[in-house]
Amino acid sequence: MLFLDLDGTIILGGELIPGALEFLQRAEAAGVRCFFLSNNSSRSVDQYLSELRELGIPAVADDVLLSTHDLLAWLDSQGVTETYLVGTEGMRGMLEDAGVSTRSTQPRFVVLGYDTEISYEKLRTACIHLHAGVPLVASHPDTVCPSSQGALPDVGAFLRLFEATTGVVPVQICGKPSPGMVLHKLEALGLSPGQCAMVGDRLYTDMELARRAGVHGILVLSGEATLADLDGSTQRPSLVVSSIDDLLRQSPRLRARDITP
Repeated sequence: MLFLDLDGTIILGGELIPGALEFLQRAEAAGVRCFFLSNNSSRSVDQYLSELRELGIPAVADDVLLSTHDLLAWLDSQGVTETYLVGTEGMRGMLEDAGVSTRSTQPRFVVLGYDTEISYEKLRTACIHLHAGVPLVASHPDTVCPSSQGALPDVGAFLRLFEATTGVVPVQICGKPSPGMVLHKLEALGLSPGQCAMVGDRLYTDMELARRAGVHGILVLSGEATLADLDGSTQRPSLVVSSIDDLLRQSPRLRARDITP
């Protein structure tokens, strides 16, 4: 079974990475189950499904695992229903559908997601709450979001803005590399970590998740990470490839029979 990062691994700048669709077809033909993981909390599951289907990937809701799911699980564990959200309308919809208020005037937490619809008013209101002692929680730690035009500011960059403005750091950061992003799926399917792999383009989220969860880590160089980033890094992926198109070919290092369906 494969857990596939999306941005920088399958998709870049709204387009399929060359060879990604062919890889998915090889996986299906080999009986290898694939799940799509993303820390990108700017879109809802339905929005992701719409994008994937437009790109020719016939995914269903159960195939998509987002940092927003991990965030919702954490909020539920804390009994939280009142928040102030700095996030997109897509993320707001997922929280509201789960019974979490996102515009509370007396929030228990300020929630930060990848807000591609950011406004100064959102930043202002969030900072006022943080100055008043409301704690901060983030959907994921990614500093940048890869694009075909270069790196774009993501949650990690906004966390630095809030810390510089208010001195507040998050009490919880959800999403990858939290092993819960994959372990609950392994448990549900009755698989051991060694039968699965995490494929992604980031060392500090994708490969760190693989290490924490005990699954194989496959680093692709089509997104954020470069070979130079591996120098001096504590991360040691099981395999490093140029792109997703290199996988499930006739390589002795990673064949279809090495991965459990």
